[in-house]
Amino acid sequence: MDDQEWIDEDQECIPPHLRPPLHSDYLTIVDVTRVHFITVNYCHCPGSLLVHQQLLRGRLFPATLQRPSTAFTFHVLDDFIWDNLECGTSGSNYFSKLRRITSNVFPHLVPDRYRELLRKWRLLKLLKWNGFGHRSCTPQKGELALFCLACPQPGHVSASHNDIFRPKYSQTFIMDGNFKAEHMHEKCLDNQIWLMDGHGYMVTQSEYQAYLKGTHHAHERSTCNNHRAVNQANTSQGKLESTGISGTACAQHGCFIPHSVVDFQKGER
Repeated sequence: MDDQEWIDEDQECIPPHLRPPLHSDYLTIVDVTRVHFITVNYCHCPGSLLVHQQLLRGRLFPATLQRPSTAFTFHVLDDFIWDNLECGTSGSNYFSKLRRITSNVFPHLVPDRYRELLRKWRLLKLLKWNGFGHRSCTPQKGELALFCLACPQPGHVSASHNDIFRPKYSQTFIMDGNFKAEHMHEKCLDNQIWLMDGHGYMVTQSEYQAYLKGTHHAHERSTCNNHRAVNQANTSQGKLESTGISGTACAQHGCFIPHSVVDFQKGER
């Protein structure tokens, strides 16, 4: 049976805590406790802050800057990052959990705000952590990612001229790939916006695609019985945007190098 058949549009049949106010001066607040409907009175005194700035002062992140109707608490956005990092929880599953917390019996009556669960929060945190919180300049390649703090780096961890040839002051890099990290083509590519194109560990997409188009790739045949990298390059991958991922890291500590991770197109290509 379709879920829509269970929805009764009569407001009297909806539990009180799931009924939005009849007037329009309310916000849908998404928190770790549940989804709330809260009436909000903004300050309109001379010299007062803009609406979205007032919400940010209250530790509420608006879904839009123009006449916001939905806001997320800083707590729920941080909690989603930790769930995504440690448990691999997707945005859709995380918000389904919040709907279930709000109403375990009628989760379908809870407003769906999955689309507003912004990825931009993660970007803002990275900008803050890497010193761009009060700077108007745009991050350069790899500046939103951390490199190994123990390895010698020009201008950071360096040695005297007599010690630069000693092993402990040298840099050794390793490269490895994962051929199981496949990624399918996006259904609506025009709706995808790159928030960190080249600013983190992945290389800049436009430059990488230009390199692939301008590089000749010879058809390689393997003499091994089951060489995954070569066999994967010779198979049809029409539905896949990438067939794997590869990165460069320091050999001593295993830390990835910023702006060095690439997608495989076919095998090790």
